[in-house]
Amino acid sequence: MNPLFSPPSLDDLTRLLKAWRFWLLAAVIGALIGAAVYTIVPPPYRARATVNVDFNLETAWPQETDRQQFYYLERETRKLEEIAWSDSVLQVVADADGKMTVRELREGKLQLSQPAEAGWHFFVDDKDAKRAEVLASTWVESFVKAAQANVGAQDGLNAAIQIEATQVSNLPKQRSVPLSGYLLAGTVGAWLLGALGMLFFEPRRREAK
Repeated sequence: MNPLFSPPSLDDLTRLLKAWRFWLLAAVIGALIGAAVYTIVPPPYRARATVNVDFNLETAWPQETDRQQFYYLERETRKLEEIAWSDSVLQVVADADGKMTVRELREGKLQLSQPAEAGWHFFVDDKDAKRAEVLASTWVESFVKAAQANVGAQDGLNAAIQIEATQVSNLPKQRSVPLSGYLLAGTVGAWLLGALGMLFFEPRRREAK
């Protein structure tokens, strides 16, 4: 039977466990490679702006059941998401930037994270930290203006909803992927390649002898 396709044996596990020096060395080398990649090709900066959304359930549905309140939250949340990604809102962001189209903004440049009620986070990734901050602030301001205009309108948002931008200046900015992620990826990659080499190539070298 070809050793490459043979099932693992106790000797294979023993050989891996005994190679503790190799695992330490591989971890160091892998982490150094990850750090080098992070330094040479760093991930973009990520700016985060925040909007507080209060659905005021007690006012909107004072006598209703939990199920009706759930559908109310789902419906109004979906409307808010549509406003956040609408052409009119994103066009304001594109015009303020002057370098990107609405389509390009939608294709991974902007990200929206929201827990239905309370803080909605608007993220923007860019290699320039200041530009990411400006885009995030503009997106939030455009969204809040459009959403507030929609509150109480026919077929619009429920009149009980309150929307307020809580963080639009001096935004927190950090790399979209932390250095620790690169270090971990490099270490795991080195361990994986090392384990494959020890399990598949070492036995074949011994047989050749």
